[in-house]
Amino acid sequence: MHSSRVQIRPRRRPPLRMLPLGGCGEIGMNLTLYGYDDHWIVVDCGMMIRQDLPNSPLQVPNLDTPKALGIVPKALFITHGHEDHIGAVAWLWPMWNCPIYATPLAAGLLRLKFAEHQLSSAAIHVIEPGEALESGPFTLRYLSLTHSIPESCAIMMMAGGYRVLHTGDWKLDPEPLIGSPVSAAQFRALAPVDLVVGDSTNAPMPGHSGSEGDVARALVKTLANCQGRVVVSCFASNLARVLAIGRAAHQCGRRISLMGRSMERMVSVARGLGYMDDLPPLVPNHDLGYLPPDEVVIIATGSQGEARAALQRLAQGRHPFVDLQPGDNVIFSAKAIPGNERPIEQLKKRLAQLGVRIYDEINHPELHATGHPAHDELTKLYQWVKPKHLMPVHGEARHQQAHQAIARQLGISAPLSPVNGDLISFDNQGLRCEARYPQPPCIVSQNSVVPHPGLEVKDAGTAHRGSLYLALPVTATDTGWVRIGRLMLDATGASPLDEDSFSDWLDDQLDEIAADTLADLRQALQPRLVHWLAEHMQHLPDVHLQIMAAEMPEALTLENAANR
Repeated sequence: MHSSRVQIRPRRRPPLRMLPLGGCGEIGMNLTLYGYDDHWIVVDCGMMIRQDLPNSPLQVPNLDTPKALGIVPKALFITHGHEDHIGAVAWLWPMWNCPIYATPLAAGLLRLKFAEHQLSSAAIHVIEPGEALESGPFTLRYLSLTHSIPESCAIMMMAGGYRVLHTGDWKLDPEPLIGSPVSAAQFRALAPVDLVVGDSTNAPMPGHSGSEGDVARALVKTLANCQGRVVVSCFASNLARVLAIGRAAHQCGRRISLMGRSMERMVSVARGLGYMDDLPPLVPNHDLGYLPPDEVVIIATGSQGEARAALQRLAQGRHPFVDLQPGDNVIFSAKAIPGNERPIEQLKKRLAQLGVRIYDEINHPELHATGHPAHDELTKLYQWVKPKHLMPVHGEARHQQAHQAIARQLGISAPLSPVNGDLISFDNQGLRCEARYPQPPCIVSQNSVVPHPGLEVKDAGTAHRGSLYLALPVTATDTGWVRIGRLMLDATGASPLDEDSFSDWLDDQLDEIAADTLADLRQALQPRLVHWLAEHMQHLPDVHLQIMAAEMPEALTLENAANR
């Protein structure tokens, strides 16, 4: 008689879970929660500017979902110091009160924010690129990548045997000016990784993103041909660009001056860390009037047409120390962020009225390089790290879809194009979406974070039933506004809606409405939207509308140009 055998099955490894609350389906406000075996951490905590609301308030991630699920992160890890990755920390971190890990520059910027909010910075811990640390079952290592701000890092994390590379923002710049180029050997040593959570911003862009070294040489050539005063406007955080402008000015026999509080703050923090030792001596703004115009280069904020920035004050003749004159030069060493096209055009018109010569991304594209990877760079990184799976983040739907297409060409599984609020599970079977939680917007108002209310429906005469969240990506054209990509619609508990008819109606409204800004467009569309929904839905839900600026796809840009 045979003795019975007892088979003991090995305990199934729990999945790794991810919950993005920002940066998926949009560019900005990045925040991703990672959880393994009930231990959660968070990577980045950024904000975005709501250009479609009056006064363009800040929006921060909504923490209702993790609160409802009982998720409390044990640590916050920051990939780099851009506002869309650190801008919400001072608002949201007090709800967690956990350790914060950041590289020196990002930590310095966070300390300034904490001081402004009267928060202790004791929780902020500096970690150098290359260092590793642990949080519960997670082991994480910071890996240097190049980007448009120093110390941008990917995070290689391991938990329960899963190996995940969270890229953060990056590019492959062979000549970054500040810091070293990316080490191919360091990333090849990671291969194979199970999953890449990766930057999708420039996935539709063919080729390579360009180098800061090339921009630096173009700046020298351009400044050498300029007569009169020169103003160069760029993002304050692009310290390599600021350094390149300073060096170019020095080579051309010009002195430099910084203009704009964010520019002065960023350079001050960077100097304290030794990043700007080669920057020539600065001339205070109040001394500029004593120097001949041919001996001056002003590095100013305001490349996006911001109403209160330095360049706008110069264009309006409101700066206390400098008046632009005919023959002066203004260089836009930055790309227009989608949604800012109209304010930038208005700014350029004011400058042109002053007789100023304008250099921008259209007539001099060599004067700017993007900070995100194009097609060839994505391909090269994935050839190094050999991921089995990809989750595309940091981009609108079309960026994520282009990223998925690159993955498919390389034999990488990329079944999901997540949106904020997707609870995603990753295990040996790959990626799957467990649940989808709508994310009502949270706005910073009067120094506090408050839910942004739905559209006003008092006159609709219909009961509220459910909620409808509508994210409408649009871009400005010569004739008005057009919808770009898919309509992001989440009708939670609401009565059925014919999405095709709704999309057609929205396109017709965008054709009819004349509006200069996203805020004007939203104000004009809002009552029409409520009226249409009241007529076409059995019960009128609470409606949350977000109009997002999107880039015109390359194919449509060429088609529009051909039709002119």
